[in-house]
Amino acid sequence: MLTRLHPQRKKTLDRARLLRKTQMTNAEQLLWNEIRAHRFGGLKFRRQVPLGPYIADFLCVEKKLIIELDGKSHEGKKSYDERRTKYLEECDLRVLRFTNDDVEGDMEGVLQRIAEVVSEET
Repeated sequence: MLTRLHPQRKKTLDRARLLRKTQMTNAEQLLWNEIRAHRFGGLKFRRQVPLGPYIADFLCVEKKLIIELDGKSHEGKKSYDERRTKYLEECDLRVLRFTNDDVEGDMEGVLQRIAEVVSEET
């Protein structure tokens, strides 16, 4: 399992639990409704998954795919997001990024892009 490869800090685990319980953005809720419970191509996605010092918005272990939604909380944090993406890619994970506006305004396009990525050979 991926969590064995990525040691977790108690603080990160607690933060992930809190995010899962109470703090999903509207865009996260919309996308989660499309990909949860094997609804998207029969794939299992998890949400707010701690990986090392970071928390991934959505993770499909089978496809080694992380989906990140960038909203207002990511403004001015480009270098942090780049370090985070680099860390995750070094762990052999693919990172797809969408803005909240993408999800809220073009869900079909977002799902199409995810479908393209998961259908590629890994």
